[in-house]
Amino acid sequence: MTEFRSEGLRLSGVLHRTDDPQAIVLTGPFTGVKEQVTGLYAERFAAEGFTTLAFDHRGWGASEGRPQHEDSQGKLADLRAAVGLLAGEGYRVSLVGICLGGGYAMKAAATDPRVAAVAGIAGAYNSPAWFAERMGVDTYRAALRGMLDRYDEYLPAVAADGEAAMPGEEPWSYYSTHPANWTNRVTRGSLHSLMTLDVLSARPLLPPSLVVHGRKDDYCSPELASALAADETVWLDCDRHVDLYDTEPYLSQAVAATAAFLRKHGDEPHGVRRDAVPPSR
Repeated sequence: MTEFRSEGLRLSGVLHRTDDPQAIVLTGPFTGVKEQVTGLYAERFAAEGFTTLAFDHRGWGASEGRPQHEDSQGKLADLRAAVGLLAGEGYRVSLVGICLGGGYAMKAAATDPRVAAVAGIAGAYNSPAWFAERMGVDTYRAALRGMLDRYDEYLPAVAADGEAAMPGEEPWSYYSTHPANWTNRVTRGSLHSLMTLDVLSARPLLPPSLVVHGRKDDYCSPELASALAADETVWLDCDRHVDLYDTEPYLSQAVAATAAFLRKHGDEPHGVRRDAVPPSR
């Protein structure tokens, strides 16, 4: 376990160190904790030779902050702190985000020149304009108003039936079977944060970028994944969004594609050669 601070808040993470000078900071699904998706991907990337950091964002898991509240700007600050932790030790740092983390990874990479490359896996590349166009502007604004009016209330994060932030059998099938250090609730204000997060606008500022996405995904739009227009896009034949959380062969396919991309593009930022001496301990 490792701890670091973001805007005065203590964040809890797991750092896998290797002798390689490249490192990956991971960020994951909405409401997720490091014992779930990011922890698994961190282990797999560590097996590929990367130093990896999976951590609980503010308010989630073992980290400090407002419990179970999605804070978009706070999460971006957390990613800057995580990148700073590893970059300060001499690593060349890339970001990898899964699900909603894909959007956060892109947003963070666009404004942090220390990030060498970025990848999103089954990512949510949210666009308020896209939401409003499909919902209708009046419906979209009414939805936001309802979220603001009940901002501090909690609702279930997932539910097989009934109201939840992520309703339906598919998210329930994952989170109900991966409960470690995870709480099934989230503020309604978190939904406002999701619906107003603009990821597509970050595209012109990205370092080398990769999208790995399922051709079929009922929770994170393949249309938005395509609209991001990453430098490389890999489409996988998944049946469900959560297939890219932990299901084979899709997990291994995503790890292999991402590792190859990061080796190619995260290798020589700021004129540093791959054969440079790894950071001292």
